[in-house]
Amino acid sequence: MTTQSAAPLAFLKGHGTENDFVIVPDADNALDLPPATVARLCDRRAGIGGDGLLHVVRSAAHPEARAMADEAEWFMDYRNADGSVAEMCGNGVRVFARYLQHAGLVEAGEVAVATRGGVKRVHLAKNGDVTVRMGRAVLPGAGVTVTVDGRSWPARNVNMGNPHAVAFVEDLAHAGTLYDEPPYAPASVYPDGVNIEFVVDRGPRHVAMRVHERGASETRSCGTGACAVAVAAARRDGADPGETGAPVTYTVDVLGGTLVITEHPDGEIEMTGPAVIVAEGRVEPSWLG
Repeated sequence: MTTQSAAPLAFLKGHGTENDFVIVPDADNALDLPPATVARLCDRRAGIGGDGLLHVVRSAAHPEARAMADEAEWFMDYRNADGSVAEMCGNGVRVFARYLQHAGLVEAGEVAVATRGGVKRVHLAKNGDVTVRMGRAVLPGAGVTVTVDGRSWPARNVNMGNPHAVAFVEDLAHAGTLYDEPPYAPASVYPDGVNIEFVVDRGPRHVAMRVHERGASETRSCGTGACAVAVAAARRDGADPGETGAPVTYTVDVLGGTLVITEHPDGEIEMTGPAVIVAEGRVEPSWLG
């Protein structure tokens, strides 16, 4: 089956702290979802609307995930709103796991999800929160300088399976509109583009952020970005669980809500927040065509 088929395309809509996604179930990886189709589905005026698309595929049925099939039955084939492929999406993983539960494919408790950033361990709590073990942050030495409206800030390079540049600013309004990607230099640090976070302090181990997501403009939330921000804030504040042996937790306010990020002494980062399925439907084949 392809998107040109006579059959309507089934979809769901979900969000995690208002980072929203079109969800396309496709267990056997039978759908053709080229970038242009993904971009149309994610279009907020002419399509369904979303910051990205979660293509739900059995790991064994997808060439990029077959090696993970023994660990995780389901693969999150994540696409940015412009149709480009992305390595990972933290809010997306929570919504992906919530969809699996909603569809009766998994029970509450522990779930493994395959992603291009590796297998992620997810806990579906009975109170509705979802906790994702996001893996370890990588802190490359080279950073960049981000500039908006004549102001410039150094940005810390943090990789959470996808690239982030974290800049601490005096006021979140200084990030500007974030309609377009803020300029940064040297561009060679991020050859495949980058997610850029602007961060202010709200209190002890409590920060707030805005983010321009690669391929999606400003979004209401970014899970991997919140993790990157928590790690960058901890290092700025002189906290490193790998050295002290004590976990560090930061509350990260995003435009769409709040995420709680904990970095453990072994480097593992856990992110906890809500995930909601809001609608189900079908896309008319004539529109897809």
